[in-house]
Order: sequence, then structure tokens, then C-alpha cells
Amino acid sequence: MTVAQKITEFRKAKGLSQKELAEESGVSQQLISQIERGINRTTKHIPALARALGRTLQEIDPTLTDVIEGKRLAPPPSEPVPLISWVSAGQLTDQPGISDFADFPTVYASDLPPGRWIALRVDGTSMNKLSPPESIVIVNLDDTRLVPNRCYVVADETGAATYKAYDPKAEPQFQPRSYVPTDPPVFVGAVRVIGRVYRTMLDM
Repeated sequence: MTVAQKITEFRKAKGLSQKELAEESGVSQQLISQIERGINRTTKHIPALARALGRTLQEIDPTLTDVIEGKRLAPPPSEPVPLISWVSAGQLTDQPGISDFADFPTVYASDLPPGRWIALRVDGTSMNKLSPPESIVIVNLDDTRLVPNRCYVVADETGAATYKAYDPKAEPQFQPRSYVPTDPPVFVGAVRVIGRVYRTMLDM
């Protein structure tokens, strides 16, 4: 699969239009269109597109390890992110909830914008278009504003947490994104947004 095809597939899997990807990445819609059609093969915008798509450089182009257009890149700063369980995730919106992550193991993620971050290991196939089983999602607890087609970790009144895509026209409004037929979740009572899923991490 070419770089152009991967960018197109990742964009569609995340439910983004070219205009929305342009807004997320800071790359012009015209340039994104050219890249997806294979007309423009510049690589200098790939890091910005990768961040907006929640992908690594290597997922888009395996040759982009540490060199882009002949210029060696400084490694991006990494920060520890607590890796918590889905049970613990459901407790984050409770009062007093979980405020101390010191006892949780950590994973390292680079180039994260400001926020309060947690990591969750994906269980099951309900979101495998974006996050295969056993991958890790990075979640911003400070970003709870609902935007169509973006993905969120949410919990219902029982404290059960789940990771789904927001679709305001669907019922329920949080839906799976899977290559296999998957029923939407059944929520008990009000649904609370824990945070927005920003990135998927996957070891090959």
C-alpha cells in the first residue's frame, strides 16, 4: 500500500473529511488532496498528518524512521503515561474518583499536547478499524468536548467504561468502528465522557 493510500485509509477510518484533517493537522486541504492522489510526494508534512491521524511515522511510511528529506530529526520528547485498567477508567468520573496514578505502570508517548493523559489497553474487536485488540489508546482526560466522528472513553452509571466513536445521529450516540458485525453498547443511565482518545499505539 502506498503512502497516499495509507493516509486516505487512516483518514476515512477515523471518520475525517479532508477538510477536517486539514483543520486537525494544520496542512492545507489542497495539499492533502494532492498527497492522497499521489500528485505531491513531499514528506515534510507527514509528521503533522500522522499526529492528527493518531498514527506513527512508520505506520504511514516505514522509511521515515529518523530522517525526513535528508534531515535527521531530533527524537521527540516522551512522557510517562499511566496505564490503567478499564475498571479503573470507569472510576475516573466518580467522586472522589482516582487522582493518584503513582501505583500504575506507565507507557511512554511522545509529542502529546497539554493535557492529563492515561493509557488503556484495548480488549476486543469493537474498535478494530482504529485500534486492534491489545493495542494501547492514549486518552486526554482534559478533552471531553464531543465532536462528531471523534473517539472517546465513556462510562455509564454502573462505572463500566468503553471506547467508542461519537455519532450524534445514532442511538446510542457512541458506536463501534469494527470490521466485523458488532452491536453498540448498552448503557445504564447517563453516559459520562472520561476523555478523548488521541492516539493508538501498537507493537508489531
